[in-house]
Amino acid sequence: MSRVVNLPVTDDVVSELKVGDVIYVSGVVVTARDAVHRRFLVEGVPLPVDLRGLAILHAGPIMARLGDRWVCQSIGPTTSMRMEYYESEFIERTGVKVIIGKGGMGNRTAEACRRFKTVYVIFPGGCGALGAFAVEEVLGVEWLDLGIPEALWLLRVKEFGPLIVAIDLQGSNLTDEVTNTAKSRVATQLQSKIRQCLL
Repeated sequence: MSRVVNLPVTDDVVSELKVGDVIYVSGVVVTARDAVHRRFLVEGVPLPVDLRGLAILHAGPIMARLGDRWVCQSIGPTTSMRMEYYESEFIERTGVKVIIGKGGMGNRTAEACRRFKTVYVIFPGGCGALGAFAVEEVLGVEWLDLGIPEALWLLRVKEFGPLIVAIDLQGSNLTDEVTNTAKSRVATQLQSKIRQCLL
């Protein structure tokens, strides 16, 4: 069962989302990856976009210029763990409610999600064309001097996804759960093999 989450989103809606839920988002999504986080949090340059209630996407899209407008050709997620050092403060200072990325994020991000009512969701890697299909319009671009992949792209999307909730407001972390389960199974299998070898 999946649901569509409309952006900007309220704390009440975010609080209903649980680890493992599948959602799609509609509304304004803003790309923000490594260079954006550094410029804002390390260099102290104010963000040119109000992210309160919106979603950021850890992505470096492929864009084409057609006349006076930009068109999204492909947009898939980049590895979110690279933003782990920054994400807690980014969440606190911006009021962003949904973070879209790939792979897992760590305990600092999970704690910030719990404190500031934000969720982290994962978009399947290798689905850049699917992501672009959900982009209805490129509303604008900021900090283009960082380069096309690193700039802040403002996108209006319709049912962007599927997105799996990986960190919820309880601080539950799907990546940790999967990792711990896998480690437990590997340990069990190794013990079984060792016993067989000793017989």
